[in-house]
Amino acid sequence: TGLPITTEIMDTRDLAMMEKYTDCLQIGSRNMQNFALLKEVGRSKLPVLLKRGFSATINDLIMSAEYIMSEGNPNVLLCERGVRTFETMTRNTLDLNAVPILKAKTRLPVIVDPTHGIGLREYIPQMALAAIAAGADAVMIEVHHEPERARSDGEQALRPEVFHDLVRRIRAVAEAVGREL
Repeated sequence: TGLPITTEIMDTRDLAMMEKYTDCLQIGSRNMQNFALLKEVGRSKLPVLLKRGFSATINDLIMSAEYIMSEGNPNVLLCERGVRTFETMTRNTLDLNAVPILKAKTRLPVIVDPTHGIGLREYIPQMALAAIAAGADAVMIEVHHEPERARSDGEQALRPEVFHDLVRRIRAVAEAVGREL
């Protein structure tokens, strides 16, 4: 397709094989503090998308990124994807407070994943727009042409036409807050 590929790595034994076929390694929220895995991807030359654990503090995320970078890989992208709270109306609570704090405390790109952060497609566009206004460098959004038939996460996937409109609105918000994406 020519599109860069990001693949979640969950086991250190898979790194050599994955380096041949992917452009970016993703550390999912459940592995954010898997220090053996963080060390291994820290030795890789591939960029690493590090997702915040759903019970992790902002500082925990920063320290996990430092763990990767201490092994020689400076190409870390931080991802806010929602944290566990007492709220039951949504899958998680998207912590947009994290965006400006991460931007102030690190020099790393900050990505927001509102699809996992909220888990309900009808609220994803508003949270994506808020993430851009808060300073996120990018948003990560699941898209599916038939979300009700998706094998996983269909309830949080946007239809392509909704996504297309959202991209237009994201550009407008970025321009309104003096940013270029």
